[in-house]
Amino acid sequence: MHIILVEDDPQLGAAIQRALERLAYTVSWLRDGREALIALRDQTADLVLLDLGLPGKDGLDVLIEARRIHVKTPVIVMTARDGLDARVRGLDAGADDYLIKPFHLEELGARIRSLTRRAQGLAANRIEAGALSLDLGTSEVAFRGERVELTKREFALLQILIERAGRLVRRESLENSLYGLDNMVGSSALEVLIHTLRRKLSYDTIQTVRGFGYMIPREPE
Repeated sequence: MHIILVEDDPQLGAAIQRALERLAYTVSWLRDGREALIALRDQTADLVLLDLGLPGKDGLDVLIEARRIHVKTPVIVMTARDGLDARVRGLDAGADDYLIKPFHLEELGARIRSLTRRAQGLAANRIEAGALSLDLGTSEVAFRGERVELTKREFALLQILIERAGRLVRRESLENSLYGLDNMVGSSALEVLIHTLRRKLSYDTIQTVRGFGYMIPREPE
């Protein structure tokens, strides 16, 4: 899952980035409102964490403009503006959630999981597809009743595919979610990741649709 973090406070931004990367998220950290709007227009992220008090362009104006041009990416606003009027303006402007600073990073993680579930039409942290199960809350994976140890990026890849079990996920979408704005990733990085994940599960768990992308069937063997 690729998250764009828009936060101009260096200490808070670094802390959030570290915490989310420990949870297997790919994080692109921006510090300016104008940069944030450009990134939102591209719609390559799965989620945006948006501070409001930004240099260049206020975060609320970024949100309003993004929704005006039909950017549908989920947005969690993070701000010290805790008055009722500020919260109402943020939600009415198109925020999907509103988090008051200071906050615990555990709460931020829970809100991200909640918003992810809603976006995928899921009701719980545990996702199952046949003999495969993944728990978003504990980051645990089991296959045929046995726990499987995955790297953070392998877990992130599996999460994307299992949330969309039975549906094709295009290669470009996977690369955006896994690698974000990193232009230094090799052209074969995704294939290598798919290969290592198949070795830990089974080859048939992830199907290749040549020229398009990958999918996990609803009932993988």
